[in-house]
Amino acid sequence: MSAEPLAPATGDSPDDAADRQPHSPAEAESGGAGAGSTSGGAGSGGSGPGGSVWAGLRPLVLRLHFYAGVLVAPFLLVAAVTGLLYAGSFQAEKLVYAHELRVPVGDRELPISQQVAAARKAHPEGEISAVRPSPEDGATTRVLLSGVRGVDPDHTLAVFVDPYTGKVRGALEQYGSTGALPLRTWIDEFHRDLHLGQTGRLYSELAASWLWVIALGGVVLWLSRRRKKRTLRAVALPDRAATGRKRTMSFHGAVGLWVALGLLFLSATGLTWSTYAGANVEDLRTALGQTTPTVSATVGGGEHAGHHTGSGSMPGMDMGGTDEAAGHSADVGLDTVLAAARAKDLDNPVEIVPPAEPGSAYVLSQIQRSWPEKQDSVAVDPATGEVTDVQRFADYPVLAKLTRWGIDLHTGNLFGLVNQIALAALALALILLIVWGYRMWWQRGRASAFGRPIPRGAWRRVPLYILVPLAAATAVIGYYLPLLGIPLATFLAVDIVAGEIARRRGATPAI
Repeated sequence: MSAEPLAPATGDSPDDAADRQPHSPAEAESGGAGAGSTSGGAGSGGSGPGGSVWAGLRPLVLRLHFYAGVLVAPFLLVAAVTGLLYAGSFQAEKLVYAHELRVPVGDRELPISQQVAAARKAHPEGEISAVRPSPEDGATTRVLLSGVRGVDPDHTLAVFVDPYTGKVRGALEQYGSTGALPLRTWIDEFHRDLHLGQTGRLYSELAASWLWVIALGGVVLWLSRRRKKRTLRAVALPDRAATGRKRTMSFHGAVGLWVALGLLFLSATGLTWSTYAGANVEDLRTALGQTTPTVSATVGGGEHAGHHTGSGSMPGMDMGGTDEAAGHSADVGLDTVLAAARAKDLDNPVEIVPPAEPGSAYVLSQIQRSWPEKQDSVAVDPATGEVTDVQRFADYPVLAKLTRWGIDLHTGNLFGLVNQIALAALALALILLIVWGYRMWWQRGRASAFGRPIPRGAWRRVPLYILVPLAAATAVIGYYLPLLGIPLATFLAVDIVAGEIARRRGATPAI
C-alpha cells in the first residue's frame, strides 16, 4: 500500500495570498497539487526551521512533492483500494469457507495418520506436501497436496478433514504460508501485481518506493506552514470553519499527519519483499549475517540444509509404513513424529512436512503469525522418531525477527482483527488523501481547470553545501531503490529538455 502526500491546511500565513492569485508564480509555490501539497514560497520560509537553509530547500521539496504526488497518485490509489479489500478478506474468508473450516466439536480427535488416510482416500492424486493438524477445537485438519492436475503449480490443494469423524469436508486451492484460500488469494494477488505476474509487481514497488518520499515531504511542508500556530489543534485537527480549498487542505493535512507513520511503515515493509528493492534488502541482510535461519532436515549430520514449505513429498508415501513403490524404508509415522515435536514444546498450530528425499527428516514448524508469534521448528528422524535439530524463533538474528514482524504486521496477521482494522483505516485514509489532493489542485485552478504546476529552478535556491550531499544521497538511494531512482532520473531528463526548449523559444527564465 502507499499514500498520497500530506499537505498544508488553512492559511493565515503568507501563503494565503496564493489562494487569491491562483495563476501567479507565488501561488504555484503555495498551492496544493494532485499530491496535495502546498506551502509558502521560499521567501516565506526564511523564518521557518533552519532559516535560510530551509528557505532554499522548501521550493525543491515542494516541487518534488507536487510532481511525485501527481504522477504516483494513480498507483497509490490502486494500492489503497486493493489493500482495503485485502484487509477485509480475512473475515470474509471465514464466512465464505465456513463449511470447510469449522466442524462441530467432538469428544476425541482421531490420530493424525487416520485423518490423512481419509484425505488420501478422497483425493488420491498428487503428493502430500504438508499436513496441518486441527489447530483448535472445532477447526478442520488440512492435508496439502501438490502436483494435482488443474491446480496452479504455485498452489496446493487443501483437503479439509473433520478431526473427530475423519469425514472430508471439501477441498480448496491454498496459497502461501498463511494458508490463504481462493478468495483471499485472488485479492492478495490483485493487490500485489494486478494479476499481471512479475510485470505487474512493478506497480506496487513503484508505489512503495515513492510513498515515503511523498509522505515525509508532505509532513515537513505541513509543519512548516503551521509554524505560527503551535497549538495541537492547529497542527493535528482540521479547520471546520474554513471553506473552499482551505477546508480541503485542512482535512488533507491533518489526516495526513495522523497516518504518516503508518504510511512510512507500509512503504518500508512493502519494499522488503518487492522485486528489486527487496533483492537489495536480502543482499544486505546476507552481508550482515541477518538472514532467517532454517532447521536442518539432514538426518545424521551433514551440511545445514534449507527447508522450503510446500516442496514435494515422497511419491506414494502413506505416512507410516513401508513405501515399496518408491523403495523407501518404513518410518515411525505421523503420530510419533507429531508427539516428538510436542515434547519439544511445539504446540498448535503446526505444519508437518514429510521428508523430501531419502536421508532427510520430517520438518515440523509452528505457523502462528499472530502475537506472540510461534515460529519454532524441529526436524525428526523418520526411522527413529528422534528430534535431530531444533530452531527457536528466540534465536533468530535481530533483522530476521524485525522482517518477520514487519511482514506479518503489513499483511494483517500480527495482531489479528485489530491489525486488519488498522490496515483498513490506513487504506481508507490514503484514498481520502488522494481525492483531497486532486481536489485541491482542481480548486486552485480557474474556469474548471487544474492549477498551474510548480515552476522550475527550485534547486538554484539550495545552498551548494546542502545540494551536493543531497544529490549524492539521492543517487545512492536511487541505486538501491531503482523504481525511485529511474523515474526520478527520467523526470529530471524531461525537465531539463523542457527547460532548454523553453529557453530557446525565448520563454521567461525559470525562477
